[in-house]
Amino acid sequence: MNKTETIKYKLEQREIDNLSEFATKSRFSKGRIHEDSECNLRTCFQRDRDRILHSKAFRRLKHKTQVFLSPFDDHFRTRLTHTLEVSQIGRTIARALDLNEDLVEAIALGHDLGHTPFGHCGEGVLDELLEGGFHHNIQSVRVVEVLENLNLCKETIDGILTHTWGFTPQTPEAQVVQLADKVAYINHDIEDSIRAGIIAESDLPKDCINYFSSIQTVRLNKMIEEIINNSMGKPEVKMSEEGWYYTTMLRKWMFDNVYMDSPAKAEETKARRVIRELFHLYCEMLKPMCEESRIPRIVTDYISGMTDRYAVEKFKEYFIPTGLQSGVKDEYLFRLAKIIN
Repeated sequence: MNKTETIKYKLEQREIDNLSEFATKSRFSKGRIHEDSECNLRTCFQRDRDRILHSKAFRRLKHKTQVFLSPFDDHFRTRLTHTLEVSQIGRTIARALDLNEDLVEAIALGHDLGHTPFGHCGEGVLDELLEGGFHHNIQSVRVVEVLENLNLCKETIDGILTHTWGFTPQTPEAQVVQLADKVAYINHDIEDSIRAGIIAESDLPKDCINYFSSIQTVRLNKMIEEIINNSMGKPEVKMSEEGWYYTTMLRKWMFDNVYMDSPAKAEETKARRVIRELFHLYCEMLKPMCEESRIPRIVTDYISGMTDRYAVEKFKEYFIPTGLQSGVKDEYLFRLAKIIN
């Protein structure tokens, strides 16, 4: 099979023929950091998506906090379900704007791989402890470049890095994910906070309700439409000024009423202690075997990769006393079997 007959080539040609002039075409990707063999079935961005989907860091997201720490209610979002919602919103926008849906999906699936246990609470502790600070978007890049060495395309890495506030995406697909992330967490965190009884629909800012609606699906759909309608046929993807005004107002209200000081944050003091104690413990443990200047970075990589429950279990193992473990476990069961007919 020659190059022009491969499925990959046909998919690349389909992008060139059908996507927007502003879309990032996989055939013209800036490439990977290291040379890699090609796949005849998938474009480079499809391969990035699959590599992220099959990574260990992606699987651990299912047991990492979104807002509510280690929730027992199965319907609260975790970092994994947040990621999937960002992906869905991003793909909807990309499809409507004729952008590269595969690149958007790859960025969305990888954007939070570097998140810590206990959400932004854990991130804040590591930011205090690590010289130079800790930021989950930078750690996400470290996960794909160093810790799991996924060798992704430069466009995918840029989108992962720039998904958060204060960074400038280099492609329209990365701009899509930056917006989709905000739209996703504002809306699903409102729904989770209502489920938790922290807020009610009627508590939401009246101006925002009048503009978007208090109904979750209507509000979410309107935000997505605001992005699509304002970006159609343009090189930059962004929400309308009016829509963005009310979106940021709603985000600020969530910070004031849920993210910063609410029952959702009640257990964060304990969570911070778990991260801090493990950090100092592991630094001490590594001193005999590592150059001291390298230790904080190693420990940060290890702790940031933990799930909530794994961090709690390690804390219990090292800091919570347990009774003497004897060899007698089920012997009484067998004794009963002998004496009861």
